[in-house]
Amino acid sequence: MWKYYALLSAIFASLTAICVKIGIKNVDSNLATAIRTCIILFITWGIVFAGDGIAGIKVLTKNNWIFLIFSGVATGLSWLFYFKAMQLGEVSKVAPIDKLSVAFTIILSFVILKEPVNWRVCLGGMFIVAGSLVMLLGKQ
Repeated sequence: MWKYYALLSAIFASLTAICVKIGIKNVDSNLATAIRTCIILFITWGIVFAGDGIAGIKVLTKNNWIFLIFSGVATGLSWLFYFKAMQLGEVSKVAPIDKLSVAFTIILSFVILKEPVNWRVCLGGMFIVAGSLVMLLGKQ
């Protein structure tokens, strides 16, 4: 089932990139990020309250809070840089370079989380890096 969610995530990430590029025209990238964040805030809290997920807040540990806060900071910084890159660059070049995050995640999951990495994961990661390098080093 996780594969379906991952594919849906990829589809919506693609739509996000296109909508960002259209919506950010003549708009400060930081303002655009703040607007997007507010929309996400309302949607996600709506889902939490509609699904009675708020009860789970009582079981969050200090460790949960620390890493969820770090995750939020990382997400915010990622979005700020992504929006700025989208404002300045072409979506067809920015989005693939942004996907280098997949290769970084593979490395960090192995180093920090001690997750196993097989040859398929390594090969896929290398293809992502190669494609991103083509975008980065190609003629402008």
